[in-house]
Amino acid sequence: MRKLYVLLLGLVLAALPAAPAHAADNGSWSVYPAASKLGARPYFYLSADPGTTISDKVVVANKTGKPLTFRMYAADAYNTARDGGFAVKTVKERQRGVGAWAKPAKSRITVPAHGRITVPFTLTVPEGAEPGDHPGALVALDEQVDRGDGSLALGVQRAVAARVYLRVGGPTLSAIAVENVHVVHHQPLVPGLGDSTATISYTLHNTGNVTLNPKVELRASGLFGRTLLSRDLTRIPAELLPGQRVHLTEPWRGAPQLDWGDVTLTASAKDTRESASASFFALPWLVAVVLLVVAVVGTVLLLRARRARALPSAPVRPSRPAAPTPSRPRSSPSVRP
Repeated sequence: MRKLYVLLLGLVLAALPAAPAHAADNGSWSVYPAASKLGARPYFYLSADPGTTISDKVVVANKTGKPLTFRMYAADAYNTARDGGFAVKTVKERQRGVGAWAKPAKSRITVPAHGRITVPFTLTVPEGAEPGDHPGALVALDEQVDRGDGSLALGVQRAVAARVYLRVGGPTLSAIAVENVHVVHHQPLVPGLGDSTATISYTLHNTGNVTLNPKVELRASGLFGRTLLSRDLTRIPAELLPGQRVHLTEPWRGAPQLDWGDVTLTASAKDTRESASASFFALPWLVAVVLLVVAVVGTVLLLRARRARALPSAPVRPSRPAAPTPSRPRSSPSVRP
């Protein structure tokens, strides 16, 4: 029986800035910028003006006991739509920034067991390139596909990449927007019996041309301006890349069961701060059903009353005068002798 393979790309990127001493590593091989000391430069931080070319080197280290062959390529970076994680395009996708401008000296390399190879590369910024940040990565891809068992097997290709943070000279703009704020309530059937929760969804949009490290504040207010919720959110991307949109959700436990108010999200980063709001109306299901029934019954009665008033009344015909009853003559009293 012929197997159906689904190809997945497992990609490991360099660690977040909180751990700068670590190179990108999946346990079998690692990729990092060439430096006099390992970990001294976990990322490529590059600056260039349009029309210029810069050169650098990337190191690929093999941690296994057998030789490994890799496809080397440059890729553009983006934020994943689900959680805003840092991701890069595959070798088959169209590249527009770093992925198109950076060229490794070798497209394929074989690294000996427990060895390492240094690969030079050039990055040429074209004339007319937009100023600002252009994030990307240099990727070492193992083109060998690991196939699983069964009729539907998952074919996995693994890759490790070193991040590239390129800034092209020119005017920069730091700007963020909060879009598409919605509140969805999850109410118990009977008020007071069960927890009331809500899900707040929104979109963070980097409308500028520099990478942002955003912060998001959540505030909910009820009737008469009462503060129901106020906190800083933690489930946000550590980096929001230029032009990227990330759709996020935030749970609200203990949301009111009966209230009317607003939810406001305020996103901020260096030199930028924007807010957006959405109204909500919390109503328990049982109360909603009762109000619906009352509204339906009231509407039916009102329509019937209006219909009854609109019907024309039947004309009243005058009654005929009653025929006079003929009077009987009175008999005179008899005279007794």
